Amino acid sequence: MNAATIRGALAAYPPRFDPGRIVITPGAIEALANNNELVSTYIVRHASGDWGDLDPSDRRENDAALETGLRILSAYGLPKGDTIWVITEAVDVEAGDSPIVRTLTTVLLPCEY
Repeated sequence: MNAATIRGALAAYPPRFDPGRIVITPGAIEALANNNELVSTYIVRHASGDWGDLDPSDRRENDAALETGLRILSAYGLPKGDTIWVITEAVDVEAGDSPIVRTLTTVLLPCEY
């Protein structure tokens, strides 16, 4: 994915929060490669508030986390049946951290949690 494509994706799906530094586990790298998928697709979806394959309760928790600073979790099914999670770490709002500026987001397989 080139810079113009990423800019286009961000324009179509404006981010609701800054995910911070992004790290990817070896299992997630392998699953994405085996499915011929780009991690940027899922980071853009996650940061824009498309939480993927979550139930309504988990979606509401993520929406609330954008104000409370709690952890944000998205789950995405890949074309060949694999699932990846995208987890953005919590921040301390009481200490003055912004709930929409995060420090770390991890892309991983559920079995790697």
